[in-house]
Amino acid sequence: MILAVIPARGGSKRIKNKNIKKFYNKPIISYSIEQAKKSGIFDKIIVSTDSAKIAKIAKKSGAEILFKRPKKLSGDKVMPREVIRHSIKWVDKNVNKTSFVCMIYPTAPMIKSKDLISTFKKIKKEKWNFIFTAKKFTYPVQRSFYKNKNNSLRMTNAKYYNKRSQDLKPVYHDAGQFYWAESKTWLSNKMIFGNKSTIHLIDNLSGHDIDTHEDWEILQTLYKLKK
Repeated sequence: MILAVIPARGGSKRIKNKNIKKFYNKPIISYSIEQAKKSGIFDKIIVSTDSAKIAKIAKKSGAEILFKRPKKLSGDKVMPREVIRHSIKWVDKNVNKTSFVCMIYPTAPMIKSKDLISTFKKIKKEKWNFIFTAKKFTYPVQRSFYKNKNNSLRMTNAKYYNKRSQDLKPVYHDAGQFYWAESKTWLSNKMIFGNKSTIHLIDNLSGHDIDTHEDWEILQTLYKLKK
């Protein structure tokens, strides 16, 4: 069974009801569900949530709610991978054995079904532990610096002080959209950011991780530009 799991707890602190907040004309979680359905590759698309309100919206958008997320997995310090592991174990026991599982974030309105399809084909063919979307840093992080308590500055790595930006290796970061792996890999202790993982590169206008209200505004702007 090919499974999509969208972890969407209630009670977000920085942005109230973030996972179902209206993004333009519909709840933001609807975009992830719709693109997962459009891909046509999943046997089941489920939402793991502790919120009745999120569950209702998710079902209306086309996802399934097979269980209520346990309270112990609904805190703001719980890592998403723990939620995915719980979902896999529940589905394996109560529905059918899963093979490949894709974790899709509920706040990824610029996710594309074609990216889900191409990465699924790639992980099956090339046998990576994980494949996920990523973006290139727009400025070389090797030249980053800290601000000390007394407001003085300290470079992260001073050896790059005299290096030109174009001479430094490109560095990438997680785009916060989706992650593919086999069920057994999700259940293992293998690192997502390891040497047996790879990325699906998206451009810098195709997404932005949402942690703050400013991030929300940036993503709305990017979405409008892409449309």
